[in-house]
Amino acid sequence: MTEVSRTVSTKAILLGNEAIARGIVEAGCLVASAYPGTPSSEILPAVAKFADELGSPMAVEWGVNEKVAFEVAAAASFTGARSCAVMKQVGLNVAADPFMSAAHFQLKGGMLLVVADDPGPHSSQTEQDSRYFAMFAKVPCFDPCSAVEAKEMVFDAFDLSERFGIITILRPTVRVDHCRQDVELGELRPLKGQVKFDKEPSRWVCLPASVKVNHPRLNAKVEEIRTAFESEFGKYNYEVPSREKSVLGIVASGVCFSVVSDILKGWGREDVAVLKIGTPHPLPVQMVTDFISRHPKVLFLEETYPVMEMQLPDRTGILGRWNGVVPGAGELLPEVIAGILAKVLGMDHTAGEASPLLREALEELKITPRKPMLCPGCPHRASYFSIRQALPNAVNPSDIGCYTLGVNQKAVDAVMDMGASVTMGSGFWLAHKAAGTERPIVSTIGDSTFFHMGIPGLVSAVYNRHAFVLGILDNSTTAMTGGQANPAVGDKLRKGDEGRKVDIEAVCRGCGVTFVRTIEAYDVASGKEAVKEAWEHAKSRSEPAVIIFRHPCMLLRPQQAVVQVKVDPEKCIGCKFCINFFNCPGLVFDEKRSKAYIDERFCVSCGVCVSVCPHGAIGENSGEGE
Repeated sequence: MTEVSRTVSTKAILLGNEAIARGIVEAGCLVASAYPGTPSSEILPAVAKFADELGSPMAVEWGVNEKVAFEVAAAASFTGARSCAVMKQVGLNVAADPFMSAAHFQLKGGMLLVVADDPGPHSSQTEQDSRYFAMFAKVPCFDPCSAVEAKEMVFDAFDLSERFGIITILRPTVRVDHCRQDVELGELRPLKGQVKFDKEPSRWVCLPASVKVNHPRLNAKVEEIRTAFESEFGKYNYEVPSREKSVLGIVASGVCFSVVSDILKGWGREDVAVLKIGTPHPLPVQMVTDFISRHPKVLFLEETYPVMEMQLPDRTGILGRWNGVVPGAGELLPEVIAGILAKVLGMDHTAGEASPLLREALEELKITPRKPMLCPGCPHRASYFSIRQALPNAVNPSDIGCYTLGVNQKAVDAVMDMGASVTMGSGFWLAHKAAGTERPIVSTIGDSTFFHMGIPGLVSAVYNRHAFVLGILDNSTTAMTGGQANPAVGDKLRKGDEGRKVDIEAVCRGCGVTFVRTIEAYDVASGKEAVKEAWEHAKSRSEPAVIIFRHPCMLLRPQQAVVQVKVDPEKCIGCKFCINFFNCPGLVFDEKRSKAYIDERFCVSCGVCVSVCPHGAIGENSGEGE
């Protein structure tokens, strides 16, 4: 039998996130950990896939949250192993504590922190800029403009990390994460050095006294890295000079460089020079100030905050966010950048508008925008309906996940961050208690989010005897970010790796909760009774009560019972109760007839809506539905 060579010398069309993952594996990373969050979610599964394909010995794991993921990766780097932590921009908020401490350490193995930013935002509660975190912690940051560059930056980021003993950040934005590009596939590089932890408390223990040594050393590292970015990283930091006499200079980082290059090419403008910056922190200031000095006016284009602008000693004469030329919020889409350029260059203001052909096509197709809603058959919809029916006057704090869309059912009153549904439940109860009033409180949180950050709040509520109901919406997956496993599921990413399920009910009882019920989420009648019972228990005992609404995600696990339904037009009175309080895509209202009906394109025959209509107009369909 002919031996198959493991040498890889081919190309593949990859997502930006897949290109990053490929770079992580090829670079000899030994430990990779993450918590899923759009737009970063595809990275870790792709790391596992490529690790299996290339035969890498690396460990690939989901952490229960970003703080855990970061700390696992950081400890691995203390041994000399290359490691990587992956998260989205708001996930770095969760990991900020260890991140700020570890930035002061003299790392042994290279550590890469991949933070995917979401300008816009498309699926986040903020559009914060992780390059600010790089400035805050005083660590270097790479800002890729394409999938190919993102993969290449992985290797340089690991090398830079080991050269200076410092964490490095790779910060792709959503358009780089989800672009597709032809990417070169390379070989698995040999592991660097021996994996061995050396006991050096002065190096690894973050005592206040150590800051006196570590902080000045960190400052010196930043300046050395700045010098390196000025002279050694010409493949990421370079000027595209104008062919004609320059009327404008543009300093662009990340995907803004790709966008502005395409626009100038399309317009045939050869009188604009562009300075590409792929390492926005520490900024190669000399390179940038020299570029500014050679152009009559200079425009800065970067997402999302003015990180490069802020590092300039003098912003006089430059155009950017500091003086309102570039919008202070929102994604810099091609049409936005085109509009900015047209204004700065004195061109017709219509240059940045959408194509007339595109507008005509949209009008012809008669596309009606519809706000996001829970998927057909989503068990969370039934859980929310049970809660609303049981305690219609309750305060309903909720959490980060697809179930946040329960706001469309008027079942979500407040959302702040991951785990805050539990602690907001405590806050609402304390405020009412202090004011001498009483009002039911039912918090809701997903299974993955409960493990992520819900447990500490629940322990605090038990300890302090806060009376509210916590509904844990268990759909047996991390649904919003693509269906990743969580501790309640137990699955792992690498072939042959086995995890262990962590029972949510047992965790709640271990936290000291005495009232814990698990019910079938689709059973609305049982759900209503359970919520009422739980609130009475919480109120009488002055302690939190927990209900676990359990049903697997309908779309990810479709092998479920089918119940065909129909709306009886004779019984439907057009009250829109099913639309306003159940909010299923399969239920639609005909304004002309003033009747609800089933839209077969979206109905998945879960049958839950049979229990929704207060007039009994929705029922099982034994024959043809309407």
